[in-house]
Amino acid sequence: MDHLTRLRLQTRQSVPFTLGALLGNQNGRDVEIVNTFELVLDDAIIPQDSTASGSHEIKVDHAFLTTRREQYKQVFPSLDFIGWYTVATTPTAHHIALHDQFIAYTTTPILLVLSPSSTQEQKDTQTLPFKAYEPTVEIRDRKSRTVFIEAPFKIETGEAERIAVDWTAKGGASGGSLSSHLQTQRAAIKMLHDRILTLVDYVMQVLNSSAQKDHDVLRSLSALVASLPASENKHFREEFEAEKADVILTSYLSTMTKAQNILNDVMDKYLVMTETGRERDNLPGGPRGKRRPGESRGAGGFGYRGYDDGDRWGR
Repeated sequence: MDHLTRLRLQTRQSVPFTLGALLGNQNGRDVEIVNTFELVLDDAIIPQDSTASGSHEIKVDHAFLTTRREQYKQVFPSLDFIGWYTVATTPTAHHIALHDQFIAYTTTPILLVLSPSSTQEQKDTQTLPFKAYEPTVEIRDRKSRTVFIEAPFKIETGEAERIAVDWTAKGGASGGSLSSHLQTQRAAIKMLHDRILTLVDYVMQVLNSSAQKDHDVLRSLSALVASLPASENKHFREEFEAEKADVILTSYLSTMTKAQNILNDVMDKYLVMTETGRERDNLPGGPRGKRRPGESRGAGGFGYRGYDDGDRWGR
């Protein structure tokens, strides 16, 4: 789809001619498609769109194909060229002509056809808009010809791909559960707003005599309005402001309590460090790294005294 989107922007066509190679592994009848890359056509003849007929021969740039295949082979040694892809509704004659050009790279190249405009059947069955075809030889009127037969396939996805698809389907991880909760609240408020506008419009029509009075509906509206809190009442506003101030004060007290706890932890650590320094100062020989008068530096930072009035060596 990325290849098709870029070609649409470059050529300004709704369905430009798209061609690419399929890389993967083949084990008997089982074929696994792992990666793809774009193919280049000869500059001589380039179809205008994917519905081009087989009147003109479409030639693949085999030098580009070989170079790109070898480059992928160096990075992914286990991947081989197993087929090609294009954009069309069904395979046509020029697809068969293209198929003959890929036989030199693999004996049975697989064709993957992408249909950008989904049919009603695909929408009903919720199937992806592409099909896989395998070539086969058909004998008709004592002549052999190559035809494409639709092949069954299944999509295998890893856990990372499923998470990415789910993330994209939900609109991106803009807030996680909070974003989902806010979107639900927004939808509920919008629905309530729309219904209120409908009721107001009905009342206005009744007042203008453009709608028939329904006393049951009017009584229900009157009961609903009476059940609403008197938000413009003076006592209600005073009580609301008092509760608001209490909530803010509680929040401030919680913040101050947390700050006090952090300050207490810092003070405790400071006291532990200062007490440790004092204990080292009171040790014989003074604090580590300092010398008293008459001492010399010894191994490990200990001070040694020299001979003084007949004293012996000592620490």
